[in-house]
Amino acid sequence: MAEVSVGTMGKRFHTSGFSLLIGFSLLASAAILRTAVAEEAEVIAQSAEYFPDAIGNRWEYRGHILEGPLQTINHKFFTNVSMITGTRVLRGITVTVFHDTNAGNHGPSDSFYRRDAAGIVYYGSEPGTPLEQQLVPYQIVQFPLKYPSSFQQFDRKNLNFGTDLDGDGIDERVDVHGVVSVIGREPVTVPAGTYSDAVRVEAKMTLRIHLSGTGKTAVGTDLMTAWFVKGIGLAKYIERQELPPFRTDRGLATEITEELEKAEINAPPASLSRSESSAQRVFADHARNHELWEIVFAAGLGSDS
Repeated sequence: MAEVSVGTMGKRFHTSGFSLLIGFSLLASAAILRTAVAEEAEVIAQSAEYFPDAIGNRWEYRGHILEGPLQTINHKFFTNVSMITGTRVLRGITVTVFHDTNAGNHGPSDSFYRRDAAGIVYYGSEPGTPLEQQLVPYQIVQFPLKYPSSFQQFDRKNLNFGTDLDGDGIDERVDVHGVVSVIGREPVTVPAGTYSDAVRVEAKMTLRIHLSGTGKTAVGTDLMTAWFVKGIGLAKYIERQELPPFRTDRGLATEITEELEKAEINAPPASLSRSESSAQRVFADHARNHELWEIVFAAGLGSDS
């Protein structure tokens, strides 16, 4: 079964550090897509300090997964260590490398990000997926952070899904839509401590998979909520994926949570400390949360006619 990848923001929403870095039918109204809302957006000072990315930075997370048909839930527990290991050149662009030992309980992976004046851009992951390769690079954070605000990550149609779901020997086609929203500031409590002024970010994604054999459309939705702490980075994320019934009479849902247990943060180079931070692990998990979708699609997709 092919993997699906598009967060957070890049994994999960990143995960694990930020592809952490795949949100993700998306019902995005014009009001959601506008960054200008009824109230004036507030700029978050020193936005870069919410995404520390010096080489050697290390985060340890405790994870929990709820998955299964909507009426029956299985519990799984896992740990993940995320670390910035260096840089790499991809397509002529220098990117920052985040290595995760077990983001979202998916095993080891590397995710790639680059910072520019506009924010953070996700350049994919290893192992990656055919769908992700058709989407990257795309933006996962805009600088400066403002709340409330939203922007569209991507809106791509008729991509190759990379697998045959209905057994007719033809890979399905898929439409993918993603939106990231900065919600505001609020307290968050994790094993590492309680932080009173975390920035809450949400990523929403929808996949409309067009089944070639039946002519129906299977709709999968994904929502990731993440909390970032100044000087620390990602403190917690919750990602929920849902699919209605397709081959069975029960829908499927998966929810992943990772909470910070320990962080080791190095001081950034002087040149970076005066500017916006470079690439980060924000929603890489969201973007390349492929194994969860594999499980869901193998069991059966919800469809509409």
